[in-house]
Amino acid sequence: MIEVIRAAAELQAFCEERRWRSCIIGGLALQRWGEPRETVDVDLTLLTGFGDEGAFVAEFLQHYEPRIEDAAQFALSRRVLLLKTGSGVGLDIALGGLPFEESCIERATFYEFPGAKLRTCSAEDLIVMKAFASRPKDWIDVEGILVRQSGRLDWTYIVNQLRPLVELKETPEILTQLQEWRRRSGA
Repeated sequence: MIEVIRAAAELQAFCEERRWRSCIIGGLALQRWGEPRETVDVDLTLLTGFGDEGAFVAEFLQHYEPRIEDAAQFALSRRVLLLKTGSGVGLDIALGGLPFEESCIERATFYEFPGAKLRTCSAEDLIVMKAFASRPKDWIDVEGILVRQSGRLDWTYIVNQLRPLVELKETPEILTQLQEWRRRSGA
């Protein structure tokens, strides 16, 4: 875990040096807000907007190794750049451009991990991302956040951010499922 935190700190510094707006999401953010579980990579949202992603991707590829062939093309078509550090830690960089992603980055705050202070997304934004992904492991993560942050979550914000995303994805049942998890956890 220390190597993952070190990689996250280096990635964060890389973005800060360029004045790029970003925050840590995924497993490391879950360490802060939910039920901690082992994570082997660093997930980061980088605000690129739409149209200029290639410049960000090219800059990253000058400093980090790609994890897949045609990483640049994959990133431009799927909006996720898959890289790795020299020590082999995976870096998943989401190329953000949606209003939710901008809000997520604006709301991010620093948290002291062992050996590094990292800027992570809020608990609410992590719930939105996990619910939107809607994989079985994401719902387990949501449950951990709901239990650990019970009584401290801004449900109006969560629903207002998640609703347009699930409408875009045409999966309104995600909101119903989230409300069921909330009810069961007592959050």
